[in-house]
Amino acid sequence: MPNLGIAIVRQYERGVVFRLGRLRGVRKPGFHFMIPFSDRMWKVSLRTVTMPVPSQQVITQDNVSIGVAAVAYFRRVDAVKAIVEIEDVAKAVGQIAQTTVRNIVGRSMLDQVLTDTQTLNLAIREILDSITEQWGVQVFLVELKDIELPVTMQRAMARQAEAEREKRAKIIAAEGEALSAGRLAEAADVIADHPVALQLRNLQVLAEIAAEKNSTVVFPAQLLDSARAVGRFVAEESGRPPDPDAPLPRVEPAAGPAVGSAEEPPAVEGPQGTDTPPGTGAGR
Repeated sequence: MPNLGIAIVRQYERGVVFRLGRLRGVRKPGFHFMIPFSDRMWKVSLRTVTMPVPSQQVITQDNVSIGVAAVAYFRRVDAVKAIVEIEDVAKAVGQIAQTTVRNIVGRSMLDQVLTDTQTLNLAIREILDSITEQWGVQVFLVELKDIELPVTMQRAMARQAEAEREKRAKIIAAEGEALSAGRLAEAADVIADHPVALQLRNLQVLAEIAAEKNSTVVFPAQLLDSARAVGRFVAEESGRPPDPDAPLPRVEPAAGPAVGSAEEPPAVEGPQGTDTPPGTGAGR
């Protein structure tokens, strides 16, 4: 229909008109009349174009071979330049985007590629925008969407991450032990000032054991404390002030005859003053 003198331009398009090969201007959206067989219109879309950048092998600055894929978003802002300055805008943007991604990633370390992708995306976009500006194209977003690592590198990174987590776990456990030791020291000071607290703690432990399992628990009693308490009670009853530093009373065993011993009979004095056993005569 443009050759018949009638052309319709859509809202998202701009029409570039050539008359006998010479540029005659840009037509806005709407219905337009042209000179038949002498005017020719090229329609340029101003919508945003999504262009995937295929994955390519890139060697980083620390000599690690990785596969990098990206995606670029651009739009034509100058319809005349997009027709006059370059033959195929989409193909040109795709090639320059692929080359720029390889150059930027190749000058970066692997850790930067994995952790600081935002900086790389900004650098790639600025380079592409400066190059494509002369074509009437604006590149407003570039994103690295896929990074392929070698299997050996993945295993090494997995071991590194595991070691890092183990280090954090040990540090946290050590901090917990330090806090626990401090709390135990404070508890020991409290128990030293209040000995009854130890008895209450023992009773609490017994209650916990009895609640969990139905079993017989042999618990040693505080014999020394009980003996001191008895001594204080006896002293108070006898009217003497209790002495907390007095030694515990010692229980002596009962005295008795030794086992296996017998009493010897008294000796009988003989006629010449010698000791004669009883039942023996002095003469014949």
